[in-house]
Amino acid sequence: MHVIIPKNLLAEGISLLERVIPSRSSNPLLTYLGLSAGPGALLLFGSNGEVDLEVRLPAQVSGEGRYLVPSQPFFSLVRSLPGEAVELSLPPGGEPLGGQGTPQLSLSSGRFATRLSAAPTEGYPDLLFPNPEGGEGDEVFPDRVLLPVEELLKVLAHVRYAASNEEYRAIFRGVQLEFSERGLRAVASDGYRLALFDLERPQPFARKAVVPARSVDEMVRVLRSAGPGEAGLALGPGVLALEVRQGGEGALRMAVRLMEGEFPDYERVIPREFPSRVALEVEPFREALRRVSVLADRQNHRVDLLLDEGRALLSAEGDYGRGQEEVPVGLEGAPMGLAYNARYLLEALGPLTGSAELLLSGPKSPSLIRPLGGGGYQAVVVPLRV
Repeated sequence: MHVIIPKNLLAEGISLLERVIPSRSSNPLLTYLGLSAGPGALLLFGSNGEVDLEVRLPAQVSGEGRYLVPSQPFFSLVRSLPGEAVELSLPPGGEPLGGQGTPQLSLSSGRFATRLSAAPTEGYPDLLFPNPEGGEGDEVFPDRVLLPVEELLKVLAHVRYAASNEEYRAIFRGVQLEFSERGLRAVASDGYRLALFDLERPQPFARKAVVPARSVDEMVRVLRSAGPGEAGLALGPGVLALEVRQGGEGALRMAVRLMEGEFPDYERVIPREFPSRVALEVEPFREALRRVSVLADRQNHRVDLLLDEGRALLSAEGDYGRGQEEVPVGLEGAPMGLAYNARYLLEALGPLTGSAELLLSGPKSPSLIRPLGGGGYQAVVVPLRV
């Protein structure tokens, strides 16, 4: 087996796998990078037991082979290679070079050359990808849908911030995806705030799946690297598979293990009636909030918001002093004073640009943030009760 591939292309491929493949694991094989050579392509693959990832890179290939190499030295070497192209070779069947000892992968670029110990793939965990040809294996992934990459990325990226990072929050450490004839909805919450995004694109099946937040991070990273194209989602028992198609070919495949269970009835915390509505320009409001929050109490990050005719007065006081700033807004309804955790409010505003509206159900009741004129995204933030 012999492979010639541009260094930059190989470096881009391994950058996607670096965060998936662990440097340490109870299963030592998971610390290895998988390489598989076939007609016109080099496949890189790896897993951490929760996320499986395969990256297909076009390359000049003669012969075939499938083997494992230590990931950390391989990653470090590829990033620092001096040449424009990288050559990889292994004897047929993975026999040791010279006929003795451990199989060796020959790697060279420019004036640099080395050999890395290789290992056969026997014993490596099966990667949970659907059968791309259909037929056998389809019964394991019966529910499938195609979405534009940019739309799926928007669905996931708009809500991820609201998922909990605390182990005790159980199911709230994930993002719930809801497939139905109404469309695709993503929901995340940590019990103190909630974010959801509705994509009005009818789905061919009805199902809910909770993806671990850390796995969502990897999905977002892969989708951002892919650029324009189509993303295929396939749901099987306990697994969500993602395939990103570029130029009619599957360039990236990912499979993530799902969490057991589903979210409790979160819709009951979304307010329906609003005595006061605030129209605001996101960027100036967000920047004022960011400045004022520097002086907020370090325990609860409290920022007070006084809403009056045509203005919002933001103020905070903590160990370093007191600060305030006035921002023009449009207010419909009665003036109101509230206090928020500034970090929660900033993160809720994070996915937004242009104009937005802050809908107030009361000084101590949940508030709703959404783009002015709609757009699919909504965020619920609960004011501080202090």
